[in-house]
Amino acid sequence: MAVGNAITTIFGVQQQSAKALPIDEDFGLFCKGIYPLGPFWDHAEGYWNASLNDVQKVLFLKYEDLKIDATSHVKKLAEFLGFPFSPEEDENGVVEEIVRLCSLENLRNLEGNKNGGVNTPATKFKASSFFRKGKVGDWTNFLTHSMAERYKKIMEEKLGNVAYHLNCSNG
Repeated sequence: MAVGNAITTIFGVQQQSAKALPIDEDFGLFCKGIYPLGPFWDHAEGYWNASLNDVQKVLFLKYEDLKIDATSHVKKLAEFLGFPFSPEEDENGVVEEIVRLCSLENLRNLEGNKNGGVNTPATKFKASSFFRKGKVGDWTNFLTHSMAERYKKIMEEKLGNVAYHLNCSNG
């Protein structure tokens, strides 16, 4: 939930827009909570509170953690959904195959994600707009240090203790 959230959201919207704003203008709107899906922090806080009220219904997974150890997080997700892997599945590499099939590299190269998209009266965008490099910290190639500091400050102000738990205040 680090600064990469801002750039991922902005990048996705820019890819969908016929007239993308310069990144600093788009970032400014994001920081003001003016975005197609509403303020990011409202969503994060709502789901965080729901996770505290009913741990059976909300599970937080962070991309940074998935990059470090996708296999254990896929197992955690399966358990959360009530479908843990059997010892045989684990032994036969089923978890690792799921990780491979769900990797950004694999998903990015699926025909529907390369050439497909969504085209409705409300929205139009290419499926490929959901894919960037998939590297932790890539946001530094798009946001300045002052933009990152602004984002961190907003997350700490808006989310307080939640920002700490979601790691919103770390790069």
